[in-house]
Amino acid sequence: MSEKKMTSSRRHHLKSLMLQIAQGLLEAEAAEAEQDKQSYMEDHCPALSLPGTMQELQDLCRKLHQQIDIVDEQRYDMESKVAKSNKEIEDLKLKVQDLKGKFKKPVLKKVRMSADAMLQALLGSKHKVSMDLRANLKQVKKETKEEEKESVGDWRKNVEDKAGMDGRKKMFESEA
Repeated sequence: MSEKKMTSSRRHHLKSLMLQIAQGLLEAEAAEAEQDKQSYMEDHCPALSLPGTMQELQDLCRKLHQQIDIVDEQRYDMESKVAKSNKEIEDLKLKVQDLKGKFKKPVLKKVRMSADAMLQALLGSKHKVSMDLRANLKQVKKETKEEEKESVGDWRKNVEDKAGMDGRKKMFESEA
């Protein structure tokens, strides 16, 4: 019993202290991010001074449009790099999954569906296709084969012929 259990009031007090400290850290981090943003804007975006003449305003607009075009090109390049990287990451994830060999196939539910319902689901409600599987089967008539009866008769005849010494001589002569 060397471990002493903490009372619920003590635990609640410590939890509230931790939350206050975390809240203070989050506020300080947000203030620092805002300050970084302000310093970046001051460095990269000088204060706008509007010129008085129309020609100077047009020159300023052309300059701003050129800067916008440059930024758009950079943004497009970055987006394409990110998309390419994301695709590579997905490919590598698939390779890792294949190498592990522990891909679990999801359990599929058994669905009882007739062939007509399946075709209607695949082709849509436009196509009314009736699939009668028995209609396409070939009709086969059973024929009685007379050859089988004759072979039975031949077998009996051969046995009678081979019976006795004369039959055995014929059998050895035919083999040799």
